[in-house]
This record gives sequence, C-alpha cells and structure tokens, in this order.
Amino acid sequence: MYLLSKKSSLALEAVLDVAFNARPKPVQSKDITERQGIQSRYLEQVLQFLVKRGILKGVRGPKGGYTLARERRRITLGDVLRVIEDLENEDDKMDSISELGERVIQPIWAEFHSDMLQKLDRITLEDLCQQAEASGVGRAGNAGLDFVI
Repeated sequence: MYLLSKKSSLALEAVLDVAFNARPKPVQSKDITERQGIQSRYLEQVLQFLVKRGILKGVRGPKGGYTLARERRRITLGDVLRVIEDLENEDDKMDSISELGERVIQPIWAEFHSDMLQKLDRITLEDLCQQAEASGVGRAGNAGLDFVI
C-alpha cells in the first residue's frame, strides 16, 4: 500500500480544514492543530509553502490566518500533493544510483505516481467538504463564503 508522507498528510488535512472552516473568517494555524491533532512543529512551514505556491492565502493581523487562494471547487487533491512533493523534494530527493533502480523501478514508480495524480485531480476540496458534511463532521463557526477576493 502506498502511504502518504507526514508532510503530505499534514498538508492535505490542513488545506481541507481551511476549506471546511474558513468561513467567514480565516483559519488560524493553532485552530488547525487543535482540531486535527496535527503537530504544530511543521505546520507553519507547510502552510507558508502552500501560500507561496498559490493554494492558500495568508491573512495578516490579530484575526488573521489562512483562507483558500481559489474556490474550493477549483483546488484538487492532486494540486496540493504536487506542491508538497516540491517541498519534500527540496528536503530529501533520492535518485537511484543502480541500473536496476533507474531502468526498472523508477519507470514503474513514475507510471504509478502519474496514474495516482490523475485520479486525485478528479477530487476537489469541494467534494471533500461535501463528504465531511454528509458524514457529520463538525464545522467551526458559521457557514459563509468560501472564497475571498
């Protein structure tokens, strides 16, 4: 089974939390850590990277936090994972040094990875928010707009 890295899992949960709860106010990182049980150690790094790459928007000030940079129906799981893969590749990219790894394993892994991202590109944050609502997940605050201009 393919397992998500800690950063990928952290990013997906944080972005989904923002998509689900950033209405009408931005979501603060401390609230994400409390609701999701996410360690705050890496959360700010991941959130800032998501801001730089256009998934989230940072809102400054005492009532600041994070909102989505686009409508939640326009952000897919594939979008988020691609951004986090870039962050992870900055940290620890492993290239194969053997001929078997390079010619056999890496092409299989690349095909699997491409297929997975294509499937994840069909799942939007809107889909996940609807799924969360249908399964009875509690929302922080009141419902309102999900996109800030």
